[in-house]
This record gives sequence, structure tokens and C-alpha cells, in this order.
Amino acid sequence: MATSEINEINGTDGIDGAGSAIENDALSVQSAAGTIYYPVAPGEQVNVRRGPNTGSQIVRVLPEDSRIAIRCQTRGETITGPYGTTDIWDSIAPGQYVSDAYVKTGSDGFVTIRCS
Repeated sequence: MATSEINEINGTDGIDGAGSAIENDALSVQSAAGTIYYPVAPGEQVNVRRGPNTGSQIVRVLPEDSRIAIRCQTRGETITGPYGTTDIWDSIAPGQYVSDAYVKTGSDGFVTIRCS
């Protein structure tokens, strides 16, 4: 289905405030460059850590209602959050990880490449 058809069904112009096309699953937002942004759990401020475990330094905190682009994923400490229990961690930038238990990817597994 073309984006214009999806937008017609959804009654939107297909663009969010950041200039991104809305996917038809209402789960993620895809930018014009093809980057997919996933929402963090509603009402949660999510810690971004230096490594894929809670012992790693917090480098920043994502505000409520954030969306993140996942550059790669890796295994780390097992965490329980709003989206279940997992040992998958999402890298959102070099040296910046969030537990996938706080990110709505629509999958219990990997959704992108593994970090090297």
C-alpha cells in the first residue's frame, strides 16, 4: 500500500512534527531518509547508559514520549520493563544503550543488525 493510501485511510498528511512519514502499523515512524523511530514506553523517562547493563554510567535520560532510532542491538543484562523481560539492548548512538524492555519495537527479538 502506498504512503498516500495509508495517509488517506488514517486521515493524516503522513508527516509528524519532525518531517517523518507515519507507518501503517502506528508503532514506528519512518523518516524520509528511511530511519525508523520507535516509541519508548508511555509515561517513562528512560535511562541511556554507556553499556548494555544497569552498572554502566547513565549518560542522559530520555524524556517521556520519546522516539528513538536503533542503530544496532546487542545482548546484555536481562531487564524487565513495560514490554517484557529481555536481554536485548538498543544502541541509539555510539556508547549509548537503552534496554529493549522499554522500547516498543513490536518484536521480542532483534529488529535490526547486531552491534559489532
